[in-house]
Amino acid sequence: MALSRFWGWFLIHIALFLSLCYAEDPFVFYDFEVTYITASPLGVPQQVIAINNKFPGPTINSTTNNNVVINVRNKLDESLLMHWSGIQQRRSSWQDGVLGTNCPIPPKWNWTYQFQVKDQVGSFFYFPSLHFQRAAGGFGSFIINNRPIIPIPFDTPDGDIVILIGDWYTQNHTALRKALDAGKGLGMPDGVLINGKGPYRYNDTLVPDGIEYETINVHPGKTYRLRVHNVGISTSLNFRIQSHNLLLAESEGSYTVQQNYTSLDIHVGQSYSFLLTTDQNASSDYYIVASARFVNESQWKRVTGVAILRYSNSKGKASGPLPDPPQDEFDKTFSMNQARSIRWNVSASGARPNPQGSFRYGSINVTEVYVLRNKPAETIDGKRRATLSGISFVNPATPIRLVDQYKIKGVYKLDFPNKPLTEPPKMETSVINGTYRGFMEVILQNNDTKMHTYHMSGYAFFVVGMDYGEWSENSRGTYNKWDGIARSTTQVYPGAWTAILISLDNVGVWNLRTENLDSWYLGQETYVRVVNPEATNKTELPMPDNALFCGALSKLQKPQDVSSSLATSIIEVRSKLFFTVLMISSTLFLVSR
Repeated sequence: MALSRFWGWFLIHIALFLSLCYAEDPFVFYDFEVTYITASPLGVPQQVIAINNKFPGPTINSTTNNNVVINVRNKLDESLLMHWSGIQQRRSSWQDGVLGTNCPIPPKWNWTYQFQVKDQVGSFFYFPSLHFQRAAGGFGSFIINNRPIIPIPFDTPDGDIVILIGDWYTQNHTALRKALDAGKGLGMPDGVLINGKGPYRYNDTLVPDGIEYETINVHPGKTYRLRVHNVGISTSLNFRIQSHNLLLAESEGSYTVQQNYTSLDIHVGQSYSFLLTTDQNASSDYYIVASARFVNESQWKRVTGVAILRYSNSKGKASGPLPDPPQDEFDKTFSMNQARSIRWNVSASGARPNPQGSFRYGSINVTEVYVLRNKPAETIDGKRRATLSGISFVNPATPIRLVDQYKIKGVYKLDFPNKPLTEPPKMETSVINGTYRGFMEVILQNNDTKMHTYHMSGYAFFVVGMDYGEWSENSRGTYNKWDGIARSTTQVYPGAWTAILISLDNVGVWNLRTENLDSWYLGQETYVRVVNPEATNKTELPMPDNALFCGALSKLQKPQDVSSSLATSIIEVRSKLFFTVLMISSTLFLVSR
């Protein structure tokens, strides 16, 4: 009788607990099996990285404050880490998926990421962060939807469409990696992919027959949200849709002032949401174009991605020339002015009910300043390397976050310079010492001849200024201190600078890097270490139970039973939830007696 009474209590309380849990912070679960498959996106069979046999990988669909659990089974022949670009990993750099925070997942092993998408909304993407693997695929979209109680600053769209664009080589990523190791450049890409597919045959000379292309089907008189991500290697792309305007609405988690563009430059690693209204007469299909920017366009014509927008009442195939890109070959200010026009919607709610602009970043005093200068790759100790401020970063065998956890000495230095070195460049594991709750100003000075984009994990920073020439303290007079866009990836034009402001409120070790994959691979990165002097789980979560060990801590790593590991981690997560409910129910049952 007592036992049946207990189970009655248990079932009631498990229902109550789960309803509370799922009403507040639900869990979403994904299984990723990462493998090689053979594909021919540009008509040439090659090895690509697929997730669950899909190239590109599946979309992760979540909502603000969801707990996201992703089992990653590595079936490649080399180690793997998955990075969730733009996901801030509040209080948990343990889950960021880069070498400064995580030991790699060995081949044939499984590892489970578990993190909360705390106080975020918007459009992001994921990709493999090691061994130049992003050049082979393994990427996909990561959506964080608003909670129902938070209004979005536009009418609910009739559909949500993901578009992944990026430059592409027909050589395997291992061959590209070997070229960089040998001191060579990558040369011109072989094409641009749209959602993993090659170009529509708009030109019989430039596009061979038989290439599969992407078709996006829509209905007339509707409005769709397009989430466009440049997941490529190093090429800035101009995105446009024939005869249609693109109403910009969001970028990397921030709602923007809404304005129409006929085309927009999207740089490597950047993400945007556009509202597309299907208001044309559908006399034929329409071209969707992603073409290379800041290059000799006559030589790079084949580096153009072309997909098709097809209305349900379309009267025929697309034909004729592509819509023109910006005619600014001799006007270097056009693209920069376009970038400056992207503003933060200060009156819109983001992940929380209060307006985005209630955080008045322009009135906060700066506590630390770093000028990070990029130059063309140079030779250091006989190797071709890329640098930031004269330092080419060397990833240690033991991740920085684990080094701190176990108090290992001599692995890295907290001596990254505030200003570029005047001495010869060097290879070091040099890290920026960020001040918890400080307000950091970073000037990204691009003295290279090509476009770069820079990304910082753990944060959305404010893009407050950009201009050509060398930055000086007088440049601060041009800063936008009211509605500069908050994002995680910003472009820096060749021969120019971009200034960003960062509120260092997220404890952890955070990667600051170029998104240009070749320069990143050659060492153009560092980390910002943010430590709360008062150790507390309120500002940083404990090391996860399933943390992997490597380098100086290799002896702590237990062998993994690869035959059963895939199911084990997800069972562990669900078991913890079950036993938590059981403990609560048991306690309530005993108290009630």
